Amino acid sequence: MIVKTIFSGFGGQGVLMMGISLANSAMNKGYHVTYLPAYGAEMRGGTANCTVAVGDEEIASPVASEPNYLIVMNAPSLFSFQNKVISGGAIFLNSSIINDRPNRQDVKVFCVPCADIAQELGNSRVANIIMMGVFIKKSGVVSPDIYLKSLESIMGSKKKSLAEVNRKAFAAGFDYVKD
Repeated sequence: MIVKTIFSGFGGQGVLMMGISLANSAMNKGYHVTYLPAYGAEMRGGTANCTVAVGDEEIASPVASEPNYLIVMNAPSLFSFQNKVISGGAIFLNSSIINDRPNRQDVKVFCVPCADIAQELGNSRVANIIMMGVFIKKSGVVSPDIYLKSLESIMGSKKKSLAEVNRKAFAAGFDYVKD
């Protein structure tokens, strides 16, 4: 089994963090993992994407030419990557800021108003964690417990308030979609 995912959006949306958190949690589960980031020269507002491959055996290449999953946090990323997803795969999109929809009928599409939910929670910076809640629930790549423990280890356990905000954001995303 090898599962490939592309995370994409603008710099500052936590796109690379999404990939790192998935890679870290998959490693903690005992899987083989590759993580390949790509980003523009700008600190915020430029393009950012990363590919994470998770497998139960060694992974030959970190490149995801045909990913199973695509997470898009902005419209340009939808247009750049939607046609790379394998038939039968899934696209998760931030419907708070993406008005367009994929032009494909052979993939599942999950429209998640991440930015709106984040505003309701009182912290606009957790839109990426909300999306990860949806992604973890629908993909099943790792369990929610493993993901949350990995996220806390990445973010550091010094700030308990940050861990609590992330848990609430993850739960909001996880509970947003039905089984």
